[in-house]
Amino acid sequence: MSLPSPADEPLVCSARGCRAPAVWALEWNNPRLHAADRRKTWLACAQHRGSLGEFLEARGFLRAVTAVPGSPTLDT
Repeated sequence: MSLPSPADEPLVCSARGCRAPAVWALEWNNPRLHAADRRKTWLACAQHRGSLGEFLEARGFLRAVTAVPGSPTLDT
């Protein structure tokens, strides 16, 4: 028996308590702490994409929002 590696595990939403599949990647950085080219990533399900994005945008941290590879958002 083998344990699944992190690459085998499904990507889930970064919102607290949410275990829904991630379909969006919100790339961000805090300019006070990170170099301009450094990006951190929060994953979001369709339901939490707005609230997580608004949180980052209000602080001036949001840099890009992209579809997670293999997610149904790439089909639209």
